[in-house]
Amino acid sequence: MKKEQFAGMKVLIMGLGLNGGGLESARYLALKGADLSVTDLRDEKTLAPSIEKLEAGLGGIPVRWILGRHEVSDFEKADMVIKNPGVHPDSPYLKAARRIETDISLFLAASPGRLTAVTGSKGKSSTASALYWTLNKAREEGLLTGKARLGGNITVSPLTFLDELEPCDDVVLELSSWQLGDLKGRLKEDGSALLKPRAAVLTAIMPDHLDRYGTMEAYVADKRIIYQNQDGGDVTVAGDDSWGRSFHRESRGRPLVYAEAPLAENVPGGWLANKDGPAMARLRDIQGKNSGTGAVVEAVPSQPLVPGYHQKKNLLAAALALLDLGLPAEFVRKSLGTFPGIEHRLEFFHESKGVKWYNDSAATIPEAAAAAVAAFPSPPVLVAGGTDKNLDFSPLVKAAAGTKAVILLAGTGSEKLRRLMDAAGIQYQGPFDSATAAASAAAGAASPGDTVVFSPGCTSFGMFLNEFDRGCKWKEGVRKLG
Repeated sequence: MKKEQFAGMKVLIMGLGLNGGGLESARYLALKGADLSVTDLRDEKTLAPSIEKLEAGLGGIPVRWILGRHEVSDFEKADMVIKNPGVHPDSPYLKAARRIETDISLFLAASPGRLTAVTGSKGKSSTASALYWTLNKAREEGLLTGKARLGGNITVSPLTFLDELEPCDDVVLELSSWQLGDLKGRLKEDGSALLKPRAAVLTAIMPDHLDRYGTMEAYVADKRIIYQNQDGGDVTVAGDDSWGRSFHRESRGRPLVYAEAPLAENVPGGWLANKDGPAMARLRDIQGKNSGTGAVVEAVPSQPLVPGYHQKKNLLAAALALLDLGLPAEFVRKSLGTFPGIEHRLEFFHESKGVKWYNDSAATIPEAAAAAVAAFPSPPVLVAGGTDKNLDFSPLVKAAAGTKAVILLAGTGSEKLRRLMDAAGIQYQGPFDSATAAASAAAGAASPGDTVVFSPGCTSFGMFLNEFDRGCKWKEGVRKLG
C-alpha cells in the first residue's frame, strides 16, 4: 500500500506522554512535512524529557505547544488528531476532531511486514520480547531473511522503524486494550482490515483497568479486537481457561491452546509437563498442516533463564506462535532457553551481602505480584503497594502470607492492603514514601541467601511517573545501599 503523504497537513498530537508513542508520532509526522501542534494536560516541567527529545530530533522544525490544557478550537482546525491511547475515546475534545489516528493505526496502514500481535493482562511484554528474540535469532542462523522488529505498548513506537520495513521482515507488536480499542472497525484505504495479524497471541486475562472499563466484559471486549479480522491462514494462540476458550470459539483463525495439563490428541497446542519440567507441544495442525502424526516435542526447556511458572507459560505461548510461523521445534526450544527476560519483569539486577534483588515493577495488578512470590523456591522479602485502580487485592494478601517479610510503599492501594493484612494477621513494615526508604527496610529484613522482590501489585501513579520510572527508582534505591 502506498504510504500516505503528510506534507502540509495540520496535525495535532493529543498527549505527548513520557513513553514514546506521542513523541514518535510527532517526530515522524513533522519530518514528513506536517504542520505540527502538540497539546497535553501536563505542564512543560513534567513533559520536559519528551519535549527535549522531540526538539533535538527535529533539527529546528517548529512545533506549536499547548500545554497544561486542551482547546476545542485546536481539534476543530486539525486535519488529523493523533490520540494517545491513555485518552478516553469519549473525550469531548476528540468529538470535535475530523479524523483521529494513533501511532499504531498509522503504522498498520503502511507496514508491509508479517505481523505477530500480542495482548493480555499480564505477560504480554515478556511474550512479545521472547517472540522477537527468537525471530531475530532465526535470522542470525539463516532460517529467515530480512529483519525482526519489536514495538507497541512495550514503549517502542513502530513508527521508529516503519520506513525501513520490507515484506520479508517480521514485526511483533505488543498491544494494550486501549490501543486495540482505538483500532476497532478500522480499515485501510483499499477496504482491507487495518489489523490482521498472521499470529495473534493472548496471554493471561486478569482483572485490570476496571477504573476505566467498569466491567471485565468491557475490558476483554477490547482484547478480542486482536483476532477479529483473522482467517484460516492465521493462528490464534490462547489459554485453556474460560476466556481463552471464548477467544477460540470466536476467532476465525486456527486455534492453538496453551495449557497446564496435557491436551487431548485432537487439540492442537502445548502444555507444561509439570512446574519444574519442560513445556511440550504437539505439532499436529501447527504450521497450518494436519499431518495426523500427533508428534510431541519439547518447546520450552525445564529451566529457562527467567524464573516462574507463569513466565514459562508465556514462553510456551510464544513457542506455539513461532512453530506455526514455520520455525523448527529444536531451534525454538534452544532459542527460548537463552531468552534473558526484560527490564521491570522479574529482572534480577543486583546481589549484595548474599541477598539477590529483583525488579518486577511492571506487576501492576495483585495477581502478577502473587505470581512473582510463587516464582522463587523459598519465601522472598516482598516490597509491594502503590495506587489502587479498583482491583481485588485478596490474591496478593494470600501470597503475602507466604513471604519472609512484607514492605509497603505508600498509596491508596497500600491502604487497602493494610486493612486486609491487619484482618489476616500478616505483619508488614511501612508504608514508606520513597523507593529508597522501602529498599532500606527490605535490606534490614533480608539475610544472606534471601531474595528481595519488588512486585507492587498496584499502579504507579502518584509517587512515580509510570511503572518504568518506578522500577528505575527502585534499582537506584537498592544500589545506594551498596
